[in-house]
Amino acid sequence: MGEFVVQLRENLRFFSICVVIALAVILCAKLAERFLLKHRTVSPARRVSIIGMCTAIAIVLYTLDFPVPFLAPPFYKMDFSEIPVLLCGFFLGPSAGVICLALKVLIKLLLTGTTTAFVGDFANFIVGCTLVLPAVVIYHVQKSKRSAMIGLIVGTVSMAVFGSAFNAIYLIPEFSRLFGLSLESIIAMGAAIHASIDSVNMLALLCVAPLNLVKGTAVSILTLLLYKHVARPLFREK
Repeated sequence: MGEFVVQLRENLRFFSICVVIALAVILCAKLAERFLLKHRTVSPARRVSIIGMCTAIAIVLYTLDFPVPFLAPPFYKMDFSEIPVLLCGFFLGPSAGVICLALKVLIKLLLTGTTTAFVGDFANFIVGCTLVLPAVVIYHVQKSKRSAMIGLIVGTVSMAVFGSAFNAIYLIPEFSRLFGLSLESIIAMGAAIHASIDSVNMLALLCVAPLNLVKGTAVSILTLLLYKHVARPLFREK
């Protein structure tokens, strides 16, 4: 009974931290949007419908995640669900992108649950925001293909740097504690890919950072290729 209470307390603590960070991210997105989108031309009903469409597509792509065994241990998975989130953010603004990202994770959890003690799902949201927010904010400063490219490059670098640091400092130790897997076992999984991995920091540097770079680059290229083709039928943009 004592172990159950301790585990419940740890889970509630982690959940509380997730909620606080998520609300802070949404608030930052709203503040950025207040200065960037002073003249809103999209009605509330249309805004909700576009966020709903992009969220539905993102959920499907999120469930199609897959491991990349030559880059990272199998509990790290790659997906392309940020593509519709970026499309949504490019059209509606930063807060819409963050809301779409949050809804994607929440609905996916309700539909399929978690296999990573919620750590992977929380990481997907937070690390995803480090790609989406810079890209969308920079694009809305001056809407052009060039600013979109710059935003996506900045977002990809941000995701690689922040994602690896956040994994090393918080996510990997938290995953070890909540999932019941020792840090030594997790490091050993990384060492099976890169023999030089002998610590959590090296795991984040040699596995997480490259995985995020590959994912960010792929998502960015696909977003650039798709935006002009889907903007008109999906958003009715001229």
